[in-house]
Amino acid sequence: VLDDLDTAPIEEPLRATLRLLGKVTHGHGISADDVRAVREAGVSPQQIEDALAVCLAFDITNRLANAFDFTVARPEAMNAGAKHLLKRGYR
Repeated sequence: VLDDLDTAPIEEPLRATLRLLGKVTHGHGISADDVRAVREAGVSPQQIEDALAVCLAFDITNRLANAFDFTVARPEAMNAGAKHLLKRGYR
């Protein structure tokens, strides 16, 4: 999907959502037409809102990490964190 969104083996609703999030993430403005295209691909307003909320959270985290030169956790720590989240019901 990261290599070529247009030819990735994913459903069109996800492709349209990722295209919208790509515009948001790369600093391009989005318009009503952009959201309309995602809706026409079969994505509900709630799904769009959820995707934008998750995108915002990760984008803020990424920008802060870059600004403060955070180090990325080692794989062992990432796996431990994932197990912790799954144990508490994260899906």
